[in-house]
Amino acid sequence: MNWINRVALLLIIVGAINWGLIGLFQYDLVAGLFGGGEQSAALARVIYTLVGISGLIAISLYFLPVAEQEKTTAAESSK
Repeated sequence: MNWINRVALLLIIVGAINWGLIGLFQYDLVAGLFGGGEQSAALARVIYTLVGISGLIAISLYFLPVAEQEKTTAAESSK
């Protein structure tokens, strides 16, 4: 897994946790951390956008052939 895929996975996890918090407690973690001012709101929008792009990257990973995934995993474990 290359670094772009790892960053995408991290952002997807952040997005999933954020949606879980919104669903359970009506608390938006990203807005809570970055909300407050106009610049902070813009930074929160950047985070939301990056999470969305990460989801699109994950869609492409979903359609990788299983053999290619196994080859990539074997190559990474040998490093």
